[in-house]
Amino acid sequence: MAHDNGTSNPTNGHQTNDSRRTFLAQTAALAGVAGVGMLGGAGLNTNRRERLVPTVKAAKGRVPKDGESINLAIIGTGGMGGGHLHSIISLAQSGKTDAKFVALSDVCDSKLKGAVKAAEEKQGIEVKGYRDYRELLKRDDIHGVIIASPEHWHAQHIIDSLAAGKDVYTEKPMTLRLDQALEVREAVLAHPERIFQVGTQMIMLPKYNKAREVIKEGLIGTPVWSQTSYCRNSTTGEWNYYGIDENWKPGVNLDWDAWLGYLGPREWDPKVYARWRRYREFSTGIIGDLLVHVMTPLIFALDSGWPTRVVATGAHVVDHDMENHDQVNLTVQFEDGHTMVLAGSTANEVGLETMIRGHKANMYLNSRHCEVRPERIFVDDIDAERIECEDIGNDQDQLRLNWLECMRTREPAKSNIDLATKVLVAVDLATRSMWEGHAFRFDPQKMRASKV
Repeated sequence: MAHDNGTSNPTNGHQTNDSRRTFLAQTAALAGVAGVGMLGGAGLNTNRRERLVPTVKAAKGRVPKDGESINLAIIGTGGMGGGHLHSIISLAQSGKTDAKFVALSDVCDSKLKGAVKAAEEKQGIEVKGYRDYRELLKRDDIHGVIIASPEHWHAQHIIDSLAAGKDVYTEKPMTLRLDQALEVREAVLAHPERIFQVGTQMIMLPKYNKAREVIKEGLIGTPVWSQTSYCRNSTTGEWNYYGIDENWKPGVNLDWDAWLGYLGPREWDPKVYARWRRYREFSTGIIGDLLVHVMTPLIFALDSGWPTRVVATGAHVVDHDMENHDQVNLTVQFEDGHTMVLAGSTANEVGLETMIRGHKANMYLNSRHCEVRPERIFVDDIDAERIECEDIGNDQDQLRLNWLECMRTREPAKSNIDLATKVLVAVDLATRSMWEGHAFRFDPQKMRASKV
């Protein structure tokens, strides 16, 4: 109960009947795989062996009625949880949505009390705080839950929230490890009545929808390979900006064992608690926290199927104190043969230009717009073109609004389960490749990963 401090269809990326049929056919195979940790990353998640099951009583759930305000809750009121809290309240106050927070949960008393106070003052209503998130999920007046806990808790929080009849918005990455992602996918597909969204907001940028259309029309020919990156720099070390409160007292005002969950027990370490993204057992670092943002919309635009082969390298170039790498380079191959190259850094901010290289033309996506430039041998057949895309403002707010709107319409949300699972295949296998020194393959039919 730890809390944070911080196959798509051809037209709209939503779950199809085919994906559900595929899920049903794969369930038996998954039951024999995930339980023994075959997909979890050797040496990275060795404490977890059992399959995840709901730890809350199953409930039918509620759908917001016409004219009814959407009642929301947050599990994890730290960095990202607090961000969602303040942003959605602001969206509601500006008339862009009709939603309010009625319940919050965190294992840290000071964080929980601060979030409850802020929510009550801004909304003018009573907001209940819970140390145990399962007590929050028992409430039948809550329509949706935002999960902003540490990565190792995402899967259990998602599965429990779905079982409790709640719509779910989970922070990225969807889960910490691939075995967890496959179990979450199983749970989401088993609850088609629920709205599920993963917080990779760049999927809302119009340029990626336009890129998908252009590729489908064949304008650039066969997409051969693509590239993207997420790079930034720091003078003090990435994620060290999460402060440490000397007043945190495990067993007094903070439930450290609950925060650790299956990764415990271990001695109290405020650095791990506040800056868990720096530690390999708790996070995939750059890959899951940063690269998922740029990888998700590019995978959506390409629609190249599942990742089937991944190889990656990681290094400690500057930040030797951080357990996770400060420089990573990934190569991901997909079912149709397309290859994606990704670079991530927290020691240099100059990244790669986001682009898709096609047999006939290249598509440039660094700006808000799509630019198509023909290959030299096809200049007589294809005109260079700049495809203008609208400015949607804050893409993260747009993703939040998409989820809230889908809670009313019951249409599938944009950042869906199949897309998120494909991303986790790349994330998990790249992480394993870095630490284990091997390439990894993924079989989409058996939903099984193996070392090459």
